[in-house]
Amino acid sequence: MQDIIPFFMVLVLFVGTCLVSPLHDGPMYDSTAYTECKEEPEKPLYNGGVFEIWVRIEGSSSGLIRASLQTENETYDCIGTVLAKSGCWSFLKGGFLLNWPSTSSMLFFQNTDGKDINIELASPSLQPFTKQQWRFNQEYLINTHRKQAVTIHVSDSNGKRMQGATINIEQISKDFPFGSAIAKTILGNMPYQNWFVKRFNAAVFENELKWYATEADQGKVNYTISDQMLQFVRANKIIARGHNIFWEDPKYTPAWARNLTGIQLQAAVDSRIQSLMNQYREEFIHWDVSNEMLHFDFYEKRLGPDATLHFFETAHKSDPLATVFMNDFNVVETCSDVNSTVDTYISRLRELQQNGVFMDGIGLESHFTVPNLPLMRAIIDKLATLNLPIWLTEVDISKTLDKDTQAIYLEQVLREGFSHPSVNGIMLWTALHPQGCYQMCLTDNDFRNLPSGDVVDKLLQEWQTGHAEGVTDEHGSYSIFGFLGEYRVTATYGNKTADTTFSLCGGRETKHVTISIRF
Repeated sequence: MQDIIPFFMVLVLFVGTCLVSPLHDGPMYDSTAYTECKEEPEKPLYNGGVFEIWVRIEGSSSGLIRASLQTENETYDCIGTVLAKSGCWSFLKGGFLLNWPSTSSMLFFQNTDGKDINIELASPSLQPFTKQQWRFNQEYLINTHRKQAVTIHVSDSNGKRMQGATINIEQISKDFPFGSAIAKTILGNMPYQNWFVKRFNAAVFENELKWYATEADQGKVNYTISDQMLQFVRANKIIARGHNIFWEDPKYTPAWARNLTGIQLQAAVDSRIQSLMNQYREEFIHWDVSNEMLHFDFYEKRLGPDATLHFFETAHKSDPLATVFMNDFNVVETCSDVNSTVDTYISRLRELQQNGVFMDGIGLESHFTVPNLPLMRAIIDKLATLNLPIWLTEVDISKTLDKDTQAIYLEQVLREGFSHPSVNGIMLWTALHPQGCYQMCLTDNDFRNLPSGDVVDKLLQEWQTGHAEGVTDEHGSYSIFGFLGEYRVTATYGNKTADTTFSLCGGRETKHVTISIRF
């Protein structure tokens, strides 16, 4: 292939996916992705999809490259960039929403200094999916990865099968963590607490763990509010994420710490992390260690390039059972932020791994305006190749949109996240304050649902098994397909009953549970 100048935004292997509006027959979605460079390009997904393999690449002295991929009738366009090393093939997978038929620009690549660049493009693919087909793919993934089959066998004490026994199955807890941010406004507010506990099994403190909240004045550490919030979490058997130890954005660093340099700042950050870990060791399932480190570098500028590595190492040693997370924005929300492309995220994460940080997690803030679902799925596909926990950590929709539009887009994002097999949890960024929420509220101040709250309640209902009732067949068995989680089952035959509990933990094999009724 032609030489590719290192560190320029170029594309050498592209796979696109688009959503189209009318009915169009198409294949099942292909989640293939890879992150390593290849000596030779891979074969195109979907055998190229709707593309005939015809490629035109145009260069200009301004440094702008347009690659148009053309079929018999249409020209399709998408925005996409990837950082490629010289002399190897790398992989970009993305997509867009398209009203069919349509013609728009497909691929734009621009380097950083306006010089001419040489690229080579191979194995292009574009596969249309209708909205109905996209939803079908989502439901297929939910049914195969978020559910499991279970067969209940009922017998008497001698092992004889009992036909006609009544079976009642109740899901008593959910396996998938679905939660929201909370603020100190929940303390002493029983309507807020009851509303939250009824819906969510996970929480994250919006601001109350942040350094500026726990040590507003140097040396005066106060965990009173965060302790009380943690008591609420514990009392209701809710898991919680630790957010955050440090925030690389200087705006959210304590004012007194912004004026420190060198040894003084190092002493302050050491004191911060030791104090926080001593206070909350083994309390939180995750730690967002150095928040938004792809966009800001307050500590590395002042303490050197290894500052972030030191934070991760210290957090892991202090709380080894918690997963330490990179957490950042504009990773799945857009492909236009050069600071947080999927490849930039992967590169930084691998840098930490190579320096000894092994318990890593992938935090995708997910602050959307208009979501691009094929792009979102494609980016998660690529991150999933790292085999690390992936969470959507701060989901909301911009307040620049009206509440009905927020709700529509929120449902799209939540369905996309829940249906992706590699997403381990979803957190909403909807902590309620008297003046509202950061971007999007689920309710008003009297806990009456807003449109986004209706969406959340609808999906919570849809994504649970609830109650199931039936009668054993001639084999003394009754089967259901249930969402992953904990269950209680009761078998009744005549005036005799027996019950037990079981867990659905995932997998393609059917779970078998036996209940014996004694007479």
